Amino acid sequence: MSQLILAGALAILIGLSLGMLGGGGSILTLPILVYVLGVDPKTAIASSLFVVGTTSLVSLIPHAKAKRVRFQTGFVFAIPAMIFAGIASKLIAPHVNARILLGAFAVLMLVTATNMIRGRKATTEEAAPKPLPYLLGIGALAGFIAGMVGAGGGFIVVPALALVAGLPMSEAVATSLLVIALQSAVAFIGARASLVVPIPWTLVGVIASSAIVGSLIGARLVPYVKPETLRKSFGVFVLFMGVFQLAKNLMT
Repeated sequence: MSQLILAGALAILIGLSLGMLGGGGSILTLPILVYVLGVDPKTAIASSLFVVGTTSLVSLIPHAKAKRVRFQTGFVFAIPAMIFAGIASKLIAPHVNARILLGAFAVLMLVTATNMIRGRKATTEEAAPKPLPYLLGIGALAGFIAGMVGAGGGFIVVPALALVAGLPMSEAVATSLLVIALQSAVAFIGARASLVVPIPWTLVGVIASSAIVGSLIGARLVPYVKPETLRKSFGVFVLFMGVFQLAKNLMT
C-alpha cells in the first residue's frame, strides 16, 4: 500500500509539470519506476510508454477542443515515428543490455534538462516550413528514441513541429501530444511482446491515473505560476536526476 501511495504522489508531480509546462514530466517516469519503485528496467520502459501515451492522449483533448491541434501535420510526423518506434521496441531494444538503455536514458535526461533550463523562444509567428523529408526524418528519430528508452520525446517533437513544420509554439505543443500518444502506443505494443517480467498493472494504473489528474490540475494552475521560472526549476531537478542516474549506472 505504501508503494502505491508513493507512486501516486510522484506521478501527480509528473502530471503537474506536464499540465503547466506542456512536457518534461514524462522524462521522470522511467527513473521513478526503476530506482524508486524497483521495477525491472525493461518492464519499466514498457510501463513508461503506457503512462506517457495515456497521459498525452488525455492532455490532447482540451487542446483539440481549443482547435490548437494540427491533425494533418501531426499524422504526417507520426507515421515515421510509429514505424521506427515499433522497430526499435520490438526488434532492437530487447537485444540491448538494460544498463546501456538506462545509460542512454540518463543522457537523454541531461539533454532535456538543458533545453528546459535554456527555454524556448516564444513566438506567435510561423517559421517557414522545411521540405517534407526533414519532418519525416525527425519523426523517425523521435519514434526510435521512444521505442528504445520509453521517453515521449517532446524535447524533439515540439521544436521540430515549430521549426521544421512551421507551427506556432502553442500549436506545436498541442500537436506534439498527438504524435507522442501514437508513437508511444506502437512502442508499448512492441516492448510488451518481448517482456520477461510482466507489467505491474496495479502500480502502472496508479501512476497513469495520478499523472492524468496532476496534468489537469497543472493546466488550471498555469495563470498563477510563471512558466519560465517553473520550467527552469524543473529543468534543474531533471538535470540532478540525470546526473544521479548516469553516475549510478556507471558505478554498477
